[in-house]
Amino acid sequence: MSEVKLKYSDEDLQEFKAIIDKKIARAKEDLALLEASYKNDANNGTDDTSPSFKSFDEGSDVMNKEANVQLAIRQEKFIRDLKNALLRIENKTYGICRVTGKLIQKERLRLVPHATLSIEAKRKQ
Repeated sequence: MSEVKLKYSDEDLQEFKAIIDKKIARAKEDLALLEASYKNDANNGTDDTSPSFKSFDEGSDVMNKEANVQLAIRQEKFIRDLKNALLRIENKTYGICRVTGKLIQKERLRLVPHATLSIEAKRKQ
């Protein structure tokens, strides 16, 4: 009989922690770029006061800023999910499906390190 693993080994958890740490660092860099693109762009010119009002350009700028805000919100959620995964590693509950209670496949966790559902549970949603 083969023994069914109920949790990942400390070595496995350290591997996943390294993956998550790298993803958090990259996600924070991306978030900083997004935030810089929609926050004050340090353009103190007089374009907005000139008589030649460029409504199409302004509309496009507003749409770009709104899109970047939405991307930033998603990025913040991604970072939060990754940090929650680090907490699960500390608690040694990382990689356990919250629906089935079985271990999530290593391949899935390497690709989606913040996953809380196994493929089996995800398909049933």
